[in-house]
Amino acid sequence: MGEITIKSVDNEIDKMRFIKFPWEIYKGDKNWVPPLIYDVRKNLDTMRNPFYMHAKLKLFLAMDGNTIVGRIAAIINDHHNKKYNDKVGFVGYFECINSKEVSAMLFDAAKEWLLDNLMDTMRGPINLSINDEVGLLINGFDKSPVLLMPYNPEYYIKLFEGYGFIKTKDFFAYIFTQDDAVKNPKSMDKLERVGQIVLKRENIKIRKIVLKNIENELMKVMKIYNEAWVDNWGSVHMTADEFKYVASSLKPLVDEDIVYFAEVEGEPVGFSLSLPDYNQIFKKINGRLFPFGAFKILTGRKKINFIRVMIMGVIPKYQKKGIEAVFINDTIKTGLTKGYEGAEISWVLEDNIPMVQTAVNLGAKIYKTYRVYDKRIS
Repeated sequence: MGEITIKSVDNEIDKMRFIKFPWEIYKGDKNWVPPLIYDVRKNLDTMRNPFYMHAKLKLFLAMDGNTIVGRIAAIINDHHNKKYNDKVGFVGYFECINSKEVSAMLFDAAKEWLLDNLMDTMRGPINLSINDEVGLLINGFDKSPVLLMPYNPEYYIKLFEGYGFIKTKDFFAYIFTQDDAVKNPKSMDKLERVGQIVLKRENIKIRKIVLKNIENELMKVMKIYNEAWVDNWGSVHMTADEFKYVASSLKPLVDEDIVYFAEVEGEPVGFSLSLPDYNQIFKKINGRLFPFGAFKILTGRKKINFIRVMIMGVIPKYQKKGIEAVFINDTIKTGLTKGYEGAEISWVLEDNIPMVQTAVNLGAKIYKTYRVYDKRIS
């Protein structure tokens, strides 16, 4: 390795090199799922992604001569800092060869930019916000990530902690399979009974999402999302433009049968979103929708046999009443009838006791842990 330099990404050519660098890191890794290049470009486009209406982004490359050996994004989210009255800057999109020298230079570059913008703490990895991909995988490296979940080499732990990052929060991914349902009939029966009691006691109706009314449905989701997660660690509200942006990406992936609203007298009080694990297809198209990727998605979607329980939220007035158990029960029953063989429930904050307890009662098991780190920089 020669002399390492840090290069600011200031043009579209370098941005595309930034986007494609992971293919070098994960070459030969059978568990890695290449991201869709189109989606990454769009997310990093400060003119197209409404996140940047209240945020700033700076990208850096580590270079060994003309060869890229690492990358990092530094991010400032004004909505986060306004809500928490702090000065936290974020780092994300981190990829690096196994070198503490290179990683330290990348972290230094992000740190200096964040300091120049008056931040005093560096937190990550987060791409781009708490509403996106969050955390460093710290166990479960023998399995591929499911849809929209991070994946990284195990040595990244050494690179982060060697630079002085310390744990600030862990997130769990639980797994539940068809075999678990068969082996634990008492748990399933109990979940069903609890669900029926909750529905009757609270006068709650569960219904599926109606995609043909997506605009109206989306406003209901946004209301629930911004109310339900308001007290969760690190949560930041999403604007209407951000919701529409995210929905436009997720809508083609939705299976209407496993997306639910909980309503009381017609008013939405909870929402649950599960998605088929399209990573099973993305793994085969190498990041490219064209010329054949889109066709593989259309023809392969019926073969997906796993789902991710991705979002489950209830507004404060109806929290701790068991609605999450109803959502889980309906998702499992419907999923099994549709041929899904299992589900990942992710991500779950380590101190989200109601959700942790629901997963434990179900018989689901933690099989991956993701960690977010902090480092004081001033």
